[in-house]
Amino acid sequence: MNQVLTGFDVVLALLRPAFFWAAIIVGILALLDWLVRTRRLSPFSPISRFVRDTVDPRFKPIERMVVRAGGNPTSAPWWALVFVVVGGLVVLSLLDFVRGQVAFATLATRGGAGGLAVVALRWTFQILRLALIVRVASTWFQVSPYSRWIRWAYTLSEPVLAPLRRVVPTLGMVDITPIVAFLVLNLLESLVFGALG
Repeated sequence: MNQVLTGFDVVLALLRPAFFWAAIIVGILALLDWLVRTRRLSPFSPISRFVRDTVDPRFKPIERMVVRAGGNPTSAPWWALVFVVVGGLVVLSLLDFVRGQVAFATLATRGGAGGLAVVALRWTFQILRLALIVRVASTWFQVSPYSRWIRWAYTLSEPVLAPLRRVVPTLGMVDITPIVAFLVLNLLESLVFGALG
């Protein structure tokens, strides 16, 4: 199992500078593209020709998404930079999270059946919290609860939220039961693990 953890460490050590340099390169290209699109650089300069011939085609898919969403096409390079930065942070965070879970599972399984029960309980609480976060985020971005990417979060979180809705009042149009559920899960987890350990 140490080899798996070492593999995660190597991958993370390689990806961190790769995402950093990718963000810097995309940032420079986004700045150049924005300067050309907004006519702050002469359209006849060699830099402008390079940007129109080489860089613009790379930003076309993002430009189409921005225009479909009602945005300004000149902001497409900046959205590309946002995608690279956020995508890099998400990938690195997920890999770091998985590495931590593998390390936790490795240590806990050395305790035998009791250790496996601790791992299962900890993961249950984490999955429920993740389902709550995904459910709330999906309402911000107006993603359908019936979407195949989101349905699991509603399925897992509804048994936790339904009883709380009967007790917790809404604040105007704001449903605070996910926040209360998150706090209740944290409290319940600390009580359970305090009793176990």
